[in-house]
Amino acid sequence: MNDAHRSGCPINLTLEVLGDKWSLLIIRDIIFGNKRHFRELLTQSLEGIASNILADRLKKLLEEGVLTKSDDPSHKQKALYSLTEKGIELLPVLAQMAMWGRKYMPVSEELAIRAQLLEEGGPRLWAEFMDELRERHLGIPLKKRPAGRPSVGARLQAAYEEVVARQKTAAAG
Repeated sequence: MNDAHRSGCPINLTLEVLGDKWSLLIIRDIIFGNKRHFRELLTQSLEGIASNILADRLKKLLEEGVLTKSDDPSHKQKALYSLTEKGIELLPVLAQMAMWGRKYMPVSEELAIRAQLLEEGGPRLWAEFMDELRERHLGIPLKKRPAGRPSVGARLQAAYEEVVARQKTAAAG
């Protein structure tokens, strides 16, 4: 047993990597919001993470092999954060947490719609989404998708935008 860990329990070891207040939210924003730059993660998080905390958590996620960091080819001074396979495989964990949250917590409709669709689609949809993430983050070519069918990411985003638009219309009317 490595003395750097409290125990060899798989739950404990996972919590040592992801059990702080911010790490899973950063991964959530990368997976569902396609936020890949420090500034996006800092300014577009609903929960308002501080820059020093974000820098610390990104460093830890890099050290743990959940993320990689590379130069952004579109901008010399920007770094691009990408999920590793280890990070992509957190999708089912996030889906299960979201399902639990929908069941037991006072969630908002617009922020719960993605969780609802992931729950309804189950492991098959999760696998399809994980393949899309592998293409985007790891460069692994996507298996052929049926013609005319939007990506899982696009479907989740469209559902979110539909709820937001409906809520705006209802508030205005």
